[in-house]
Amino acid sequence: MADHRTQFLKASWVNVITNVLKIVVEGGLGLAFGSLALVADAAHSVADLLASAVVLIWGRLSFEGPDENHPHGHERVEPLTALFVGGMLVLLGLQLLADAWQTIQSSPESHYSIYLVAALAFAFADRYFCYWYTKHVNREVQSPGLSALVADSRNDLYTTGAAVVGVAGMAGGFPILDPIAGGLVSLLVIHQGIEVARENVDYLIDSAAPEHVREELRDEIRTHDDVHGVHDFTVYHAGTVYEVEFHAEVSADHSFVEAHDIETDLRNTLLSRDDVGDVHIHLDPAGMGEWKDAEEKRVSSSAN
Repeated sequence: MADHRTQFLKASWVNVITNVLKIVVEGGLGLAFGSLALVADAAHSVADLLASAVVLIWGRLSFEGPDENHPHGHERVEPLTALFVGGMLVLLGLQLLADAWQTIQSSPESHYSIYLVAALAFAFADRYFCYWYTKHVNREVQSPGLSALVADSRNDLYTTGAAVVGVAGMAGGFPILDPIAGGLVSLLVIHQGIEVARENVDYLIDSAAPEHVREELRDEIRTHDDVHGVHDFTVYHAGTVYEVEFHAEVSADHSFVEAHDIETDLRNTLLSRDDVGDVHIHLDPAGMGEWKDAEEKRVSSSAN
């Protein structure tokens, strides 16, 4: 976990630093030569910088363990940061769409220069490196916050591509291409923001785990030699991990110590999975029939 925290912080800092560099280079040259495409792309990166800073500050809290004020840890902090990033993407896309429409209706003055091409080349290299590095790190860390930044960096490549179209239009005498391309890309940014937000809302509202995950966990419980049945079985999101609750039916002949060992064994087995954060178990003595009724209801509902 400590190693994951270090990787998370490195990737977050890479996002912050690369966004600052892109804003300075692209925004400065865009203002110098009157390129709305470059200025808009640099403005996009200002929102990216804010989002990456929020992930850096808030997201690292998700690696902190439980404390007196947060007995279940900080797992929900990171989905909250990713939800913020998704919201920023939606707002940014709407702003870019409005800017594109306004630009189409006006006739801004701009001057083509080879320096604009150099700025775009730098922006592409900057954002691709950030995209590649963050995605590479997140293959192991599996952070929703970094996933949101990966999506953000990928969108940056598209918005920079729109700026290329705009600069090409300036060079060829068709500046109208800039706002048209920017408007199309803004729709992609809005879509991506909605997807990021929707995924992380599920993490925050304790939504149920997918059916295949529930079945995998149920099967692991049933494979224990001392478990005769499972009922009141629930698996739901607690941040980015799952919380598991269930009743397990065991022989009434077990001593208190033996029952404790069974419960500990079940708990450790489930917690060995990377996607399980906590487990709550209640042991019932065999013969009560609760688990049979529960199983019959579950099978019946599945068939329907």
